[in-house]
Amino acid sequence: MKLTKIVYERKQIPLKTPFITALRSVENVEFVRVYLYTQEFVGIGEAPATKAITGEDIENIMHSIAAIQRTLEGMEVQEALLYVQSADIGSSAKAALDMALLILLAKQTGQTLADFFGIKDFAPLYTDVTISFNKTDTMLQDARTAFEKKQHILKVKVADDIEHAIKTIRTIALDLHGAEILVDANQAWSLEDTLYFIDETKDIKLALIEQPVDAKDTDSLKSITEYCDIAILADEAVFTLEDAKKIIESQSADMINIKLMKCGGVTPAIEILKYARDKGVMCMLGSMLEGPHSINIALYLAMAFRDVVKFVDLDSPLLYKELPSELDFMYEGCKISLKK
Repeated sequence: MKLTKIVYERKQIPLKTPFITALRSVENVEFVRVYLYTQEFVGIGEAPATKAITGEDIENIMHSIAAIQRTLEGMEVQEALLYVQSADIGSSAKAALDMALLILLAKQTGQTLADFFGIKDFAPLYTDVTISFNKTDTMLQDARTAFEKKQHILKVKVADDIEHAIKTIRTIALDLHGAEILVDANQAWSLEDTLYFIDETKDIKLALIEQPVDAKDTDSLKSITEYCDIAILADEAVFTLEDAKKIIESQSADMINIKLMKCGGVTPAIEILKYARDKGVMCMLGSMLEGPHSINIALYLAMAFRDVVKFVDLDSPLLYKELPSELDFMYEGCKISLKK
């Protein structure tokens, strides 16, 4: 089964409210959607613009696809899959092409994606929901609104003002009993700030702290991990399998966050998940702000590896103004179920 044509386009989905972190502020999900055609089937992949994280904007992603388009057209799907992973292009562009090619492989064998990933357990997954960085009162109200919608797993975005972070996390935790709180600093803190935050929040229960320090500062990350009982999650420090090995083998973090856009697609994500499983390390299966097709395939992956995926961070559809029809899953509160 050979690729006959590749088409890509720029897409946008409006958000209910602006998405604000220590690294960026956006009002829409912007992404590239790529269509890979064979004579019989089409595979669809997506990659969002996350320049602050992967270094790629929309133009970069489209340029990367264009750079290898002619080489891919005419290739067998399996051959194209290997070529994409070896190509000198950005990780998000790789991810979009990789997921589209895997969808074609599933279709070629007459399998659903659930069959293709070997999913046996179809019990619902539970995603966190992001509370964007803002003034404390606004973040508390956003957290209350989510909690009232049965979205009880809250990923709270904080920035470099450590006093604001302490005040906000304490306020939300003390107000919303029963909420599971994940603190995401997006590399905004120093080692000293992080230890101070930990000391000042010892009386409240936190599920984890995500990437508190600069991604390159693994020594500080390890010091933080050794200092506290709260799970420390490495995110921006882990893009590739080699990154995961470095963090896990040095015990610099308790958990790792795997995102298709960081590692280059489903194929390398599976390698990282299998490695983490072998090492007994739990993971978060995360995402950027993404479109429905890339969220779909990430959810199938999370279901297939539910034994090693402790946290699911695939809440983009909860942030859309309107749910698109392309989603294979239903969102009810923070519960995610495969549509029947």
